[in-house]
Amino acid sequence: MDKNLSGEDNDDIDWDTEDELEIQEIQDTVFSSCTDLRTTGQHVVCCDGEASSSSVPFRSKFIQQFVVMGFPEESIAKAIEQNGENSDLVLDSLLTFKVLTVRSLMPIVLYLALDDSPEEQPSVSPPLEPSISSDDSASEYNENVLDNVYEEDSWSSDSDNYINTVKQCYLNDEGSSLSEKEKMLLFLANMGYPAEEASIAMDRCGPKASLPELVDFICAAQMSRAEDPYLLEDVKPNLKDISNDCGGYKKRKMYNELCKQKKQREISSEEPIRLPKPMIGFGIPTESVPRMVQRILPEKTIGPPYFYYENVALAPKGVWDTIKRHLYEIEPEFVDSKYFSATARKRGYLHNLPIENRFPLFPLPPRTIHEALPLSKRWWPSWDTRSKLNCLQTAIGSARLTDKIRKAVEKYDGEPPMEIQKYVLYHCKKWNLVWVGRNKVAPLEPDEVEMLLGFPKNHTRGGGISRTDRYKSLGNSFQVDTVAYHLSVLRDLFPNGINVLSLFSGIGGAEVALYRLGVPLSNVVAVEKSEVNRNIVRSWWEQTNQRGNLIHFEDVQLLSRDRLKKLIESLGGFDLVIGGSPCNNLAGSNRVSRDGLEGKDSSLFFDYVRILDDVKSIMARHR
Repeated sequence: MDKNLSGEDNDDIDWDTEDELEIQEIQDTVFSSCTDLRTTGQHVVCCDGEASSSSVPFRSKFIQQFVVMGFPEESIAKAIEQNGENSDLVLDSLLTFKVLTVRSLMPIVLYLALDDSPEEQPSVSPPLEPSISSDDSASEYNENVLDNVYEEDSWSSDSDNYINTVKQCYLNDEGSSLSEKEKMLLFLANMGYPAEEASIAMDRCGPKASLPELVDFICAAQMSRAEDPYLLEDVKPNLKDISNDCGGYKKRKMYNELCKQKKQREISSEEPIRLPKPMIGFGIPTESVPRMVQRILPEKTIGPPYFYYENVALAPKGVWDTIKRHLYEIEPEFVDSKYFSATARKRGYLHNLPIENRFPLFPLPPRTIHEALPLSKRWWPSWDTRSKLNCLQTAIGSARLTDKIRKAVEKYDGEPPMEIQKYVLYHCKKWNLVWVGRNKVAPLEPDEVEMLLGFPKNHTRGGGISRTDRYKSLGNSFQVDTVAYHLSVLRDLFPNGINVLSLFSGIGGAEVALYRLGVPLSNVVAVEKSEVNRNIVRSWWEQTNQRGNLIHFEDVQLLSRDRLKKLIESLGGFDLVIGGSPCNNLAGSNRVSRDGLEGKDSSLFFDYVRILDDVKSIMARHR
């Protein structure tokens, strides 16, 4: 963090956002030995179902590293017998043993938890303040979790009565009427976790999340809050107590170190696509001397139909290699939109468009924060050295956070201490907060986000669309100026109009880019699942008096070869197939299901490939 807060050149301001790499992978979620469920005599039954005694015999150094992490000796010995003294293989086996054991003991553990008398049950601790993490890699996901857990109003003060009611149903043999979520909620509450935290963890981790995943999620949030140096002493939790409750900081640190070493060895054994620095693709309009780029396209991809695919640049390892392999081994073009606008947006673009004679949109958009938001300059403190905003997200900073920042800054007549500056700048950069008054920050308004992304004012307004939907739709859209620079070569190629197949069309970033470039839109077939987004595009189409035809479909998975064939026959084919499949399972902020292209949403990339192949083959036959 210190590096980014030192006031260096704004090119170094690459704060982690929805598409940044995570320092720590999802392996953390398996760490489940964090809570004792029941104590009997001198032995403790833990989450892994093993009994551990207070007497610990001498262990070898190799065995000790796993004992410290909370694994029982019997499991360690079994894993070593199967795999030898290989740390990686032993660790994988131990994690497998743990998951299987927890699943097998769930009915027993649930019975024990329900059998406790009220005197024996652990008390539910009150909510704590949200954290102010000092970790550079903190993501949108973590911030949302903490805000939701401790600012959510949906749980009333009667939540404990709800838990008692659910428990009574079990005791009255009415448990069969409870849903799986209610059963798990009851179980977590009896383990001592607040109902609010348990509910948020279950919502965030998904309906299929296991007990270890839920427990680790809650513990991670508690440990994060404990590290907050700015919370008032009367509400700040005790780090030592939380560490002990959650299996111990030492165990987590040891586990993370082993995972980190394993990951480094895996990375060194492969050479995936490397992101360029600076991230300017095959050139940008602000270069004084254009870069000479030689790009050889496979013969079968030269010429129309042109295609253009976009997704987050900082995807999990191997994702862009897979994308490249399925799209004719064409080299991706990685571009950060901070070279085109006042906000960053790191994206990869894979296409067969020409790269000569590109030109930008005019008038050129503002390139700095103060050019884009001139009224903020009056209130901007000298110690906030930002000149660019970070990637615009699908959510905004909470009112509680902005009020907390105001209170932290206004205590001082002059510049606040360095620790307060770091705290404020961290959240300002993370949430793109701007100064709107003396000691007062606020999130960007939707119309400001529209301007920064290159959309016309009020593009997402009207038709009953909420502010939340506006932020979500804009956060998932193209940065129009960046995309328009790449598409600018189409203006001379299609002066009489272009037929576009726009997959995952969102709020029409591709259509807006082509329209602003002066490319007539003859026919646009837009495929978009969100009704809100479809309404936005339809409204823009009508307001700009487009003369062509707009045809909407809801689901790319239902766009079959037969339907494509009929569209091609009626429209005369497609000149451009454009789109970016969902990045849900690729973005760095997703700690729960960052599964790459195998994820539920991001696997729709393969529908883009399928549709593109069908369009090319059908049009080749028509020729």
